[in-house]
Amino acid sequence: MSRRAPPFPAILLGSLALSAPAFVVLAVLAISGELGAGTVALSALAVYVGVTLVAGPLFAGLDQVKQALDALTEGVPALPEVDTLSPTARDLSRAVVRLGRALRQTAAGGAAARAGAEAVLAALPDPLLLIDRDRRILSANPAATGLFGPRLQGRDLAGALRAPGVLAAADAVLRGGAPRTVDIDLPGPVERHLSAQITPLDPPTGDGAAALLTLTDLTSIKRSERMRQDFVANASHELRTPLATLTGFIETLRGPAKDDQAARERFLSIMADQASRMTRLVDDLLSLGRIELNEHLPPKDRVDLARVLATVADSLEQRAARRGMRIDVGPVDDLPAVLGDADELTQVFQNLIDNAIKYSGEGTAVEVSAALSPRRVAGMPAVQVAVRDHGEGILPEHLPRLTERFYRVDPARSRELGGTGLGLAIVKHIVNHHRGLLDITSELGEGSVFIVHLPVAPSGA
Repeated sequence: MSRRAPPFPAILLGSLALSAPAFVVLAVLAISGELGAGTVALSALAVYVGVTLVAGPLFAGLDQVKQALDALTEGVPALPEVDTLSPTARDLSRAVVRLGRALRQTAAGGAAARAGAEAVLAALPDPLLLIDRDRRILSANPAATGLFGPRLQGRDLAGALRAPGVLAAADAVLRGGAPRTVDIDLPGPVERHLSAQITPLDPPTGDGAAALLTLTDLTSIKRSERMRQDFVANASHELRTPLATLTGFIETLRGPAKDDQAARERFLSIMADQASRMTRLVDDLLSLGRIELNEHLPPKDRVDLARVLATVADSLEQRAARRGMRIDVGPVDDLPAVLGDADELTQVFQNLIDNAIKYSGEGTAVEVSAALSPRRVAGMPAVQVAVRDHGEGILPEHLPRLTERFYRVDPARSRELGGTGLGLAIVKHIVNHHRGLLDITSELGEGSVFIVHLPVAPSGA
């Protein structure tokens, strides 16, 4: 910042003001006749010149100090140099420089502290909101914007979190109440369970934040508990029949059929089938439990569907050949990648194609096709994969319940074919985990079509 020229008019006027008392004394002496007019005029001029010479450097220096203070107020990094002959102005300039240095250090420390606090808040895995006394959101960390969406700042809390219990607790805390904790359930394709803690900030922060709202995700805990309960209930029910069969055959082999070679061979074959069925059932229950446990956290990897479908088709080709069937996979090479988990998507299409092989007529084909979906999924473009069989078809009243656990259109046939009643439930939960959609259509005598819609991976994902 350049230093402007000395303010000569200000110096002249200031010197005139300082000389005024001497001018008054000289005027009195002139009126009383003590001094002649010429002497008074010369004396007044001498006084004015002397005051100007003495006070001029002070006025010039004070003006420069003012410029330095103005620069400090405007946040100019380098203060203008004060070049003056006045000791007073020099002392003031040094004080201004020290003040500027101290203010810059304080500002830098404050900025570093704010940056550190913001980094800590950004790193917290739990959503966090700061609200003012009017319940407006002042700040939100990335976890909160990920849960509620962007542009939270300035909105009323009710606009982001539609939970009456949390809003009532926040109002109570903002009125001076003690901290409160409220459990809430967020509906959606995948329900989430959260615990909201509202803590008052007393006194409020400099930007007006009066309360801190923190959300702890309890979804995994709730799902784990429900999974345990479901596993016990379902496993005890579904395992009862094969266990009873095994127990009966073991007793028979120990008793009446102890020495009957033919009966022993036949019973051992049936026991092996029942043991295999129990193993498949336990594997499917554990698989379903693992999927449900993390269903609320969508996968973020890029998955090449062409590779997944080719792998699944190759793995099931021999099974189809044993029934005189074939698996026809249409062109899929030009499809964009989808957001997902490759292992889970492999399981989806294994289950769908395996079901198609089980329930289709011998000598038919399982047709697998893929294309861009006409629907948007989770607000994004999508890819659809259709698995079509040429079986007997399914009555319309069964379609809404096909993805329920252990629901079977024909229980006897399903067990005969080795089904556990969990395959389509696993498919549904994996599709939900991917924030996708599952459509099922069927016509008696024509077969069924299972269509999976999956969101396309963004180009930068």
